[in-house]
Amino acid sequence: MKKIVLIGYGAMAQELIARLPEGVCVGWIVAREHHHAAIRLRFGGEVTPLLSPLACPGRPDLVLECASQQAVADFGQGVLQRGWRLAVISTGALADDALYRRLRQAASAGGGRLTLLSGAVAGLDGLTSAREGGLDSVLYQSCKNPLSWRGSLAETLIDLDAVRHREVFFRGSAREAALRFPANANVAATIALAGIGLDRTRVELIVDPDTQCNCHRVHAGGGFGELYLEIHAHPLPSSPKTSMLAALSAVQACRQLLDL
Repeated sequence: MKKIVLIGYGAMAQELIARLPEGVCVGWIVAREHHHAAIRLRFGGEVTPLLSPLACPGRPDLVLECASQQAVADFGQGVLQRGWRLAVISTGALADDALYRRLRQAASAGGGRLTLLSGAVAGLDGLTSAREGGLDSVLYQSCKNPLSWRGSLAETLIDLDAVRHREVFFRGSAREAALRFPANANVAATIALAGIGLDRTRVELIVDPDTQCNCHRVHAGGGFGELYLEIHAHPLPSSPKTSMLAALSAVQACRQLLDL
């Protein structure tokens, strides 16, 4: 039985727990203290709630972050220094160059392994292959319903209550998008890190009251030719900001443990 540390107890973590493949179990959950009683009640002695993954007394097969960019910053370095495997869904945290360097150095020094999950996007293998042949440009467009942009910087850039048609409210680099929209634009960082980098990857964030999906489009061009990718993903019912596909990428990371 493969045993993981799960960082987070929100909507994505709940979806992961419900879909855990046979042969993988959650041994520890890192969550805020007010969740600990509920975790104990739900799982009994099978799962131990923690305030930090570094308090884990055993050696997990995987530490899986399903929480936030802040969780990556708080815990990533220590996990990798211990030589553990760390899978990250909040890839936007790596828009902070200093943090990314610390994580890579910690992995090198401690023997840990950092894996960036594909999250709400697909086709990253093609983008990475295209980079070998020369990528000149990458444009990523994220389009969501107004409800999915609630609680983000979008509320200061556009009147979400007044939107009646599809409208672009942000244009900038993937680095800017990941840092300014930490709960909505992790995909921008994932695409940038697979392609031509955080500063050269262009991003457009779009609101569309007529869509019920989280839509992701990628257009890349270069010496290899052109690549077009479009995904229409259902959001999690309990979290409109989060694509179902992002949660499923965390499930897949657990399934891959069974092949080791």
